[in-house]
Amino acid sequence: MSEIIFLGTAGARYVVAKQFRASAGTVININNSYLLLDPGPGTLVHLAKKKIPIEKIETIIVSHQHLDHSADLNIIVDAVTEGGFKKRGTLFLTENALKEGILFSYLQPYLEKIEILKPNTFYENFPFKFRTTCLLKHTVENYGLLFYLPEGKVIGFITDTAYFEKLEEEFASANILVIYTVRHTPKEGVLHLSISDVKKILSKIKPEEVILTHFGMTMLKANPFKVAQELSNELGLKIRACYDGMSIKI
Repeated sequence: MSEIIFLGTAGARYVVAKQFRASAGTVININNSYLLLDPGPGTLVHLAKKKIPIEKIETIIVSHQHLDHSADLNIIVDAVTEGGFKKRGTLFLTENALKEGILFSYLQPYLEKIEILKPNTFYENFPFKFRTTCLLKHTVENYGLLFYLPEGKVIGFITDTAYFEKLEEEFASANILVIYTVRHTPKEGVLHLSISDVKKILSKIKPEEVILTHFGMTMLKANPFKVAQELSNELGLKIRACYDGMSIKI
């Protein structure tokens, strides 16, 4: 059985700074092997609270180098490898993020492997299999992700991006679609999705389930749970808002 655990649901600088929502990452558990996606501030603490064994995190993915996606990367790598005494773990990140130095150079040899994310590329680090999408429309190099679970389900993560034509095509195969929904209403020049963008996406593809997460202040003020229910009623889809610590079993 696979499980997805959303350690945190914060998605904008102010929400992260004030910790109105936790800014920890997301965990995928396949038969007690763990993948950690986007270890933002506080991830190590929330892993401990959830009693997720740090030494069993075999795969780490950083979609892009912004702090709400990467701030705990160094301490996570140090903890996973027990300070370098156990060489283990594979890190997937963008070339841009590696060049920016988000992982300290002294920690890099601690890992078993470092892999660079490229667009529309398939990766495997047993038992995890995933594919990147095209380059998303964000302020730095960033990709969406599609995970292929042993149950035959595909879970897609639309990470930080502005809406663009054909975005939904990249995620058409997703049975479960996680959408990083920072804004309730769009704002000029802000390269993040809003509820009107979510409607555009879901007018073209119909996943079995949609999960909204990565909220900014406008979403929190609008009440994500109410917004998700209204969208469900309007679109006739199973849509729910994520909360810190929420888990779903596949």
